[in-house]
Amino acid sequence: MDKKDLEENIKKAKDVLRKSDAVLITAGAGMGVDSGLPDFRGPEGFWKAYPIAKKLGLRFEELANPRWFREDPELAWAFYGHRLNLYRKTKPHEGFYLLKDFVTAKKGGYFVFTSNVDGQFQKAGFDEKKIVEIHGSIHYLQCSIPCNDEIWSANNIKIKIDEESFKAIPPLPKCKKCGKIARPNILMFGDWDWIPYRTESQEYRFEIWLNQIQNKGYNLSIIEIGAGKAVPTVRLTSEKIASEFDATLIRINPRDYDIPSSKHISIPLSGLEAIRKILS
Repeated sequence: MDKKDLEENIKKAKDVLRKSDAVLITAGAGMGVDSGLPDFRGPEGFWKAYPIAKKLGLRFEELANPRWFREDPELAWAFYGHRLNLYRKTKPHEGFYLLKDFVTAKKGGYFVFTSNVDGQFQKAGFDEKKIVEIHGSIHYLQCSIPCNDEIWSANNIKIKIDEESFKAIPPLPKCKKCGKIARPNILMFGDWDWIPYRTESQEYRFEIWLNQIQNKGYNLSIIEIGAGKAVPTVRLTSEKIASEFDATLIRINPRDYDIPSSKHISIPLSGLEAIRKILS
C-alpha cells in the first residue's frame, strides 16, 4: 500500500470511529509487540524468544501442549512460568490507554475480544467484565488432570526457572483438591483438559452487550489489532460480527492486512503507530 492510500485509510478510520456509538476491540498477539512481548510468529520467531526450544527441536505448537504437564512438568512450567513472569513485568504500551480513553466515552461503550492470555488489557485499566479472553488467561490456574472444575487465581504463584536447563525449580503449583500438578487455565494445542467456564461466562456477557447494541440500533465499529492467520479465531470473529451488524472493520496489521471487502479498512502498521494516528 502506498503512502497516499494509507493516509486515506487513516482518515476513513478516524471518521468511522468518530461516528460510531460503540466499539468492539479485537486483538491478537500483535497488540503486545509494542510492549516488548514476543508474537511467536513462525518457528524462527518462537525460537528467538526461546533459544532452548530450538535446541530441543520444539516449535510453539508442540511446547504449548498439555501433555508436558504429565510427561515433563518442570519443562511445562519453565515455559509457562517464564511467560507468567514476563507478562507480570510488562507494562502495556500507550496504545492501550489511548484506546481505553476513546472507547469509554462512547454511549454504547465497548467490549474487548482477545486471543491473548497476558492480561494486558486488565492491567491498562479496561473493565474486567468487558473482556473476552477466548483462549483463557495465564493469571488463572486449574488442575492438569483435571480432577475438578475449579479455576483459581495465580497471583500467589512464583515460578523460579533454571535458565540453562530450561526447567522450573520445584515446588511447582499443585491442585488444591488432589495435589497433582496445576496448569494455567489456557486453551493449548490438542487440549481436551481445558476448563472453559471462566471464558464461557465472559462470552455470555459479550452476547448480552451485542444484543443491547442491536436492540438500541447503535452504530458499531470494530478495531482489530495484530490478529494473525495462523490461529485465525480473532480475525474470523471480527469478520463475522462486522457482517452481522453491518459494521466497519478497521484491520491493523503490518503484514496480514487484507480485508474481506472494500467496505472495511486496512492499515498496514504496528498497533501502537496505527492507534496513535487514528486517535490523534
